[in-house]
Amino acid sequence: MPWDLQALLQQAPPPLVLDVREPAEYTLAHIEGSVHVPRGLLEAACEWDYDDTVPTLVLARQRTVVVVCRSGNRSLLAALQMQRLGYRDVRSLRTGIRGWNDAEQALVNDTGQPVHADVAEPLLAARVRPDQRSPAR
Repeated sequence: MPWDLQALLQQAPPPLVLDVREPAEYTLAHIEGSVHVPRGLLEAACEWDYDDTVPTLVLARQRTVVVVCRSGNRSLLAALQMQRLGYRDVRSLRTGIRGWNDAEQALVNDTGQPVHADVAEPLLAARVRPDQRSPAR
């Protein structure tokens, strides 16, 4: 939950916050200091010797890592995969960045400027097209 992550961020050392959303999502609003690795690049980013290697992430195998996405679905899958890759303490922010924003926790944009919760809300909303909706509804 957002308040759990906020408490973790106050500890020493703080967890590594890993944002697995797509670049366009991350650019609009993210947790300051988070490491951005889109979900599709995660496996290569977690290992040495790839052009997608993220050294900060590779070196975090013994640290607490909190994975975030928009709503908590992608982050859960990413956290499970990271456990398979040998990360010892990986957690998923269950409510995602939307829940973080709903709890009025700080977000910044790609230039480091604060993003107010009311501004972030529509940016983080699900955009389900009519053709993506279940016909049973």
